[in-house]
Amino acid sequence: MHAHWIDQYRPKISLMHRLDPRVKLLLTITYILVASLTPVGAWPAYGLLFAFALAATLASNLGIGLVQRRALVALPFALAAITVVFNTDGPVAFDLPVGPWRWQATEPGLIKFASIMLKSWLSVQMAVVLAGSTPFPDLMTAMRALHFPGVLVSIVTFMWRYVFVLVDEAMRLTRARDARSATLPGSKGGGGLAWRAKVAGGMAGNLFLRSYERSERIYQAMMARGYRGELRTLSPPHLHPRDWVLGLGTTTFLVGVLIGGILWW
Repeated sequence: MHAHWIDQYRPKISLMHRLDPRVKLLLTITYILVASLTPVGAWPAYGLLFAFALAATLASNLGIGLVQRRALVALPFALAAITVVFNTDGPVAFDLPVGPWRWQATEPGLIKFASIMLKSWLSVQMAVVLAGSTPFPDLMTAMRALHFPGVLVSIVTFMWRYVFVLVDEAMRLTRARDARSATLPGSKGGGGLAWRAKVAGGMAGNLFLRSYERSERIYQAMMARGYRGELRTLSPPHLHPRDWVLGLGTTTFLVGVLIGGILWW
């Protein structure tokens, strides 16, 4: 068993897969910025942004169900904004009794909370489409071509390359633990809670030591091969007219949605 489940890319034949990675990355960043800056309660603007995310999902051929399942991962984190329901001034919508206290939810607070949830959900949808339609090395090449900080790109690249190695190492430790904790059929393997905590702590320490030693060996090998703190790649290909048309047209649409949300809502 390997850690291939970490890779979100899905090879398909679609317009999004053929689009230049630099254009896709810029459009995703633009979309997230527009969604974040759209005023609270601008429901028509949110509707247009959702329609755009749905169109991108269909153009990627990833499947609406896959994108929506992965986008739901943002909702638990967005629930951290639930406090705005009770600490925003405005007309009271309902009272929530909590022990000896009564929390008052306001209408502006509910609107703000719903807007935060929608913005998070829409932004993650576009990030899922980007990750699902673009191989990770192409994303790193696009970041370097767009002059992202070199240190940031290097850190993300190394993290991605070796997270699979670390996961495989953890799986080997788990298999070794299971092989040494065999019991009779029908009985529960291993010992009590204290024993399991001790074994888990030993596995975590072992994994850290192995990772540290491996990182030292990898660093020495890279230095011996001429590594000077920057990953070098071939020059990215030229943009096709299709990329320019889609990039400029989409950017104009997103900026128009943002301006319309600011002016009319």
